[in-house]
Amino acid sequence: MDYVNFGNTGLRVSRLSIGTGTHGWARRSDQTALGLDGLANLLRRAFDAGVNFWDAADQYGSHPHVARALQGVPREQVVIVTKTVARKGSDVTRDLARFRKELNTDVLDVVLLHALSDAAWPKRYAEAMDALARAKEAGIVRAVGFSCHGLGALRTAVETPWVDVVLVRINHAGVNMDAPPDKVVPLVEKLYAAGKAVYGMKVLGCGALKGDARAAIEYVLRLRTLHAFTIGMTNAAQLEENVRLVEELAPQYPLK
Repeated sequence: MDYVNFGNTGLRVSRLSIGTGTHGWARRSDQTALGLDGLANLLRRAFDAGVNFWDAADQYGSHPHVARALQGVPREQVVIVTKTVARKGSDVTRDLARFRKELNTDVLDVVLLHALSDAAWPKRYAEAMDALARAKEAGIVRAVGFSCHGLGALRTAVETPWVDVVLVRINHAGVNMDAPPDKVVPLVEKLYAAGKAVYGMKVLGCGALKGDARAAIEYVLRLRTLHAFTIGMTNAAQLEENVRLVEELAPQYPLK
């Protein structure tokens, strides 16, 4: 498995991230439907295959599954992302305390503001950003950022120093993206050049592109400006196939 420095965060991640939020919201997802041990075992299997980057969120309901998986792997060798939908500072602070308990970890590697689409998000959600910044200063969180659901929000991120990490929707077909690839890719390049950690979601278009996973994965690797990308998997066969493709293709497309 190929590992890279995750922007300027100081974290080192596998190019492939295992997602826990396919069709995820209201604290459930296709992955959490596997059950506590089902998803925990898949996460451990991913770790054994070299995938040290796990993508979770409060809205996926996947914290207990991640915590269970961590009982079988060294905590310091896994990079965990989680996300909050809180928008007020006090709510973010409460979420962080709860997340640490649910994940049974003292430090949260990456915390993202979940699903931002408004170009004016730094002004609208300054309280939430300040709360995350304080948590980072206190050593409770290592890196902060947001998951993007709007092209305007992505543009704003380029000029926002607060942002360490951006999760962006990207695939070669423009399926379930914020805009066509030719609009999104130049912004990804600017984020990467600014030292932000950038990783992709919807690489398989929520399953629409799974018929040619090789082409989908090769596309995002070929950009050479995505540090990593997350794919939601629900069984060992999917995991093994995606790991095989990344191991084969990633060395051909090193980061710029």
